[in-house]
Amino acid sequence: MNTECIITIDGPSGVGKGTVAQYLCDQTGFHLLDSGAIYRSLAYGVLKNNLSAENLPGLVTLAENLPVRFEAGAVYYENEDITAQIRTETTAATASKIATIAEVRAALLKRQKDFAQPPGLIADGRDMGTVVFTHAPVKFFLTASAEERAKRRLNQLKNQGVGVNIRQITQDIKERDERDRNRKTSPLLPAPDALIIDTTHLSISQVCELAMKAIRQKGLIE
Repeated sequence: MNTECIITIDGPSGVGKGTVAQYLCDQTGFHLLDSGAIYRSLAYGVLKNNLSAENLPGLVTLAENLPVRFEAGAVYYENEDITAQIRTETTAATASKIATIAEVRAALLKRQKDFAQPPGLIADGRDMGTVVFTHAPVKFFLTASAEERAKRRLNQLKNQGVGVNIRQITQDIKERDERDRNRKTSPLLPAPDALIIDTTHLSISQVCELAMKAIRQKGLIE
């Protein structure tokens, strides 16, 4: 697919990537790649099959044959709707750990690239602009303080009726950031040509407006 039709959005969890990506899809009519959902689906399979993080052959085999599909905003694993299950803290933590394994990332790379189809793609993840779609003409990197992201996650979980501890959430976020930034393969860093947006003190509508302005300036949409 022509890279002129690809827009990447990278950054850690809790910065608004998913909301911005969906908004841009609605505005452009482009397809959506939620790469985080792919890694969390793999983590779900790892937990479901009691795979050890040290079982490299097992992890790679599962990644290469991941029985997951995405339909109408829902995620299915072997025909089981796991949309809610992959959003838990346990699954997210497992996904963060297995995402540090180079062989696992390599096994999932082609699947992610295959999402690029006309009329275009909005790719949401952590290495979309630095590894998966390096020649995308528009790249965003969203960031926010760990404390602000913890507050957002707290509100999310409260709305789901889940009891949580703000200190624990903040600590989990900081540890996950540390793993993501310092892994040897595809560390969480902005691409040199990415537009960095700090969402700490911005509303989601303000972030979306900034993103749309950048896309228009590149001439991808009118």
